[in-house]
Amino acid sequence: MIILFDLDGTIIDSTDAILECFHNSFDFYEFPHPSDDEIKALIGYPLDVMYENLGVQNEKIWDFVGTYKENYRKISTQKTYLLEFAREAIVLAKEFASLGIVTTKTGEYSQILMEHFELMNYFDVLIGREHVIRPKPDGEPILKALEYFSPIDQEIWMIGDTKLDLICAKNAGVKSIGVLSGYDNHETLKKYTDVIFSDVYEAVKWLKSSK
Repeated sequence: MIILFDLDGTIIDSTDAILECFHNSFDFYEFPHPSDDEIKALIGYPLDVMYENLGVQNEKIWDFVGTYKENYRKISTQKTYLLEFAREAIVLAKEFASLGIVTTKTGEYSQILMEHFELMNYFDVLIGREHVIRPKPDGEPILKALEYFSPIDQEIWMIGDTKLDLICAKNAGVKSIGVLSGYDNHETLKKYTDVIFSDVYEAVKWLKSSK
């Protein structure tokens, strides 16, 4: 079995870091601040898409992204937290499956975070935003991750907290599990998968029992 994990809202909670970096960039460019809820509603999308949806003009988006990343690099490990039972989920999953991370976060920073939490060694591959042309919900990130596994004729699951993860899984032709520990609610996730759990640990326990 291969299990692919999203990061934000699935394994980690970096909401504080994300919000701080967005507000810092709006301060820096003296741009009207969106509300925290408006920002959180877009978590999971690439940064450029988030800024576009928050009203930043196209010609300025990458300036905002650059400022965001500069700040995120400084604060990410201090303001990101493992979700409850995430570590236990990963340790358990490694007992019966090969593991990967598929995220829209920058892969470089994602790896730093996973190393900070001493979890990176459990994963065979980490696919971040810079590794693909078409991020979630396109299937490319999952298909890219699967290039690192052999053989591929085995059961493949994607676990994530937003519709982007679940649509990405469908587009890549793999099975999906939604978890309620992140940013989309049960009603939204139910539109894209029939398998939903409260958190990633419950999801992994179910996968183990179903083997």
